[in-house]
Parts: sequence; C-alpha cells; structure tokens
Amino acid sequence: MPLLVTIMLCAAFGGIASAVFAVVFLWLREEHSARLLPHFISFATGALLGAALLALLPEAIDGAGAAGAHGIGLALLAGLALFFVIEKLVLWWHIHTHDERTADAGACAQHADDAHGAHASRHHAHARERASGVLVLVGDSLHNALDGVLIAAAFLGSLPLGLVTTFAVAAHEVPHRVGDFAILVQAGLTRPRALLLNLATGVASMIGALAAYFGLRQSLGALPYALAVAAAGFLYIAVAGLIPGLHRRADPRTSAVQVLLIGAGIAVIAGAEALTHR
Repeated sequence: MPLLVTIMLCAAFGGIASAVFAVVFLWLREEHSARLLPHFISFATGALLGAALLALLPEAIDGAGAAGAHGIGLALLAGLALFFVIEKLVLWWHIHTHDERTADAGACAQHADDAHGAHASRHHAHARERASGVLVLVGDSLHNALDGVLIAAAFLGSLPLGLVTTFAVAAHEVPHRVGDFAILVQAGLTRPRALLLNLATGVASMIGALAAYFGLRQSLGALPYALAVAAAGFLYIAVAGLIPGLHRRADPRTSAVQVLLIGAGIAVIAGAEALTHR
C-alpha cells in the first residue's frame, strides 16, 4: 500500500474513528460512562508518554545523529513553547468571548423584571451555549489538523513509528471527544447532528497529514526535528492537559488505579515498539 494512502487512513482513524468510539461512552448510562472515562484518560496519559519518550524522541535522536543532538533538544523546547502558546491563545479566546457573553447576559438580567427582559436573558443564555459549540468545532478542527501533522511526520520516519503514533493520537482523542460531544449537545444540537459535526472536524486531521506529507518530503533533513516537536506535543498534552485532571482525586485506591493504567499505556507502546523492531 502506498505510504500516502496509509498516512491518510491512519489520520482518518485518529481524527474520525476516535469520534465514533467516543460516542459509545455517551450512549452508556451516565454513571457507567462517568466511571470509565477517568480510567481511559489514565491509559491515554501513559500511551502519550510512551509514544513521546520511547518512540518519537529516540527516532528523532537516531535520525539527527550525535551531531544533531543539541538541535533535537532545541526542537523539543521549541515544541513545548509552541504548544504552550497555542493553549494560551485558545484559553484567551475562550475567556474573552465568555466575558463578552457574560457582560451581555448581565445587561439583560438588569431588565429581567419584565417579560421582555426575561426573554432577552434566556435568548443570551442560549446564544452563549451556541457560541461554546462553535468554539468547540473550531478548536477541534485546529487540534485535529495538528494531530494529522504528527501522524504524517511519524510515518515518514518509519511505518512502525507511524502506527504507534496513530494509536497514541486515537487514545487521547477519545476522552477529548467525549467532552466536546457533550458541549455540542448542550448547545442545542441533536445527538446525530453533534456526531456528524464532530466527525467533520476529523477531516482536518487528513488535511494536516496531507500538508505535512508533501512539506516534509521536500525537506527530509528536517524530519528528525519535526519528530522532536511531535514528541513535545505528546508530552505537553500528557503533562499539562491530562495529568492535572488526574490529581483531582487523590485517595489511595484511585491513585493506585491511575498509576497502574498509566503503566499499562506505557507498556502497550513499549510492547508495540519491541514487536515492530524485531
């Protein structure tokens, strides 16, 4: 199978199939999905850490050689800084629009003592929910495009590395999509329409993969550094995005389960690496 076709199929799996799988959690009874989701997040954390430190980063160092080790370190730092800035921009955008909507709702609430004011207040509350849905769709599209870039860069390194990276992307996308799907439903969309739009954002993963494939093929010397940036992305998502949420519950039993599942995620990546490099 041509490499480009493999990349596009895996990008589709990471960006689209994960959305379908995420819906399974939402069709479960609420108490079951609420109990399973934190476990999946723990496993995804381990998969991301394993993919970054056991697959992507070693491949980047091998590709750059001893002379390029310093450059790999710089690329890793640049990647961490890039993802930090991207997250800051997303948070700023979300908070800025949220503050504007809150101010509008507060102005309407001052007139809520009559029927017109009450209607306006309800209208703005609904508008806030719809705006949240739009933010989710835009954010998901950008996030998926970046995932596609990471997948393509990994496949250009080697086929096993691409498969491991695809697995890690899909693992962390599932819990992410569960939350986004719930926001879209809360914004007033029906479940089928929310699923369709969630799937549509997954197409951005294929676009990102396509752009990265042609871009990096023209400059294969930059590939090890692109892999280092990809490793930085996985590390940032795991350490800054997922692990803080795991600390919200610190009782011994929950903590032990989290450690075991993080270890399981790392072990799956390590096992896959061992099998594919025999």
